[in-house]
Amino acid sequence: MYRMMLKFCSIVLITTFLAACASQAGSKVIPRAKAPNVTSNYEIGPGDVLDVFVWRNPEISITVPVRPDGKISTPLVEDMVAVGKTPTQLARDIEAKLNTFIKTPKVTVITQQFVGTFNKQVRVVGQAVNPRALSYRENMSLLDVMIEVGGLTEFAAGNKAKIVRRSGNKELTIPARIKDLMQNGDINANLRIQAGDILFIPQSWF
Repeated sequence: MYRMMLKFCSIVLITTFLAACASQAGSKVIPRAKAPNVTSNYEIGPGDVLDVFVWRNPEISITVPVRPDGKISTPLVEDMVAVGKTPTQLARDIEAKLNTFIKTPKVTVITQQFVGTFNKQVRVVGQAVNPRALSYRENMSLLDVMIEVGGLTEFAAGNKAKIVRRSGNKELTIPARIKDLMQNGDINANLRIQAGDILFIPQSWF
């Protein structure tokens, strides 16, 4: 009987010890890998909408569009050039101006609506439902552009459209068969779009 009790106690002690070791191993904190440093190279363009946030100064924080002349005006900072700068660069420039009024200002600029500089836009002119300038995206296609502008109007001569593209010192004109693409599903008409392209969609004269 004594031996059985001793054996039972030994089993309990070993089991408790192993459980404690497993608990300690499971509770170890595994260091997390650092997130990669991501730097935005996006350049602000005319028509972008910016949130300008001044830390601890909500009365001069503002949401403002970039004017066609490439400038913005915020409380205490007038006619600041924004076009061609990254949001971080613009924030530092605003801080430099605010230093006159605020001790050690901290500014954050966030782009809410993206259009980009002219050389990074795709502009749609003519008989689109919503002709406008679009922000270029990598691997953008003609179909992507037409979806964003709402398609063709009922008066559009879709197969007579053209893309004007600058290549070095030359200007290329590329036929675009938008009607075949959108109405007939001709995938061969789905051209690759490049930054800076201008898409002209003429009106049909019947």
